[in-house]
Amino acid sequence: MRISGITLPNKRLPYSLATLYGVGIPLGITICAQAKVDATKKADELTAEEEQAIRKIVESMKIEGDLKRDVSQNIKRLKDIGAYRGSRHAKHLPVRGQRTKTNSRTVRGNVRKTMGSGRRKVEKT
Repeated sequence: MRISGITLPNKRLPYSLATLYGVGIPLGITICAQAKVDATKKADELTAEEEQAIRKIVESMKIEGDLKRDVSQNIKRLKDIGAYRGSRHAKHLPVRGQRTKTNSRTVRGNVRKTMGSGRRKVEKT
């Protein structure tokens, strides 16, 4: 089954819908309920009518490229107006008030900028 150019894996429907950017497992369960499809079915077990119902609901939502574009535009807007959050995004630091003396490895990309013992290693000849 393909939705918006993404091939869904053969898992239970909420989990396979969660492979789409912007759709999580709870939203996948909601989509199944709106389409009146059993959430315990796997993606390959769907009939054509059920696929169409799910596809219609998902394509009416903002997912994948549209959502990524909106998020990047929001970050760009914060940078342009000179907001504090925008400057944190630009410096690749945590945005939501987390501490940075320790932690913050995920935002900074696991950069370790501490010194070792301060001594250079002497090459043995």
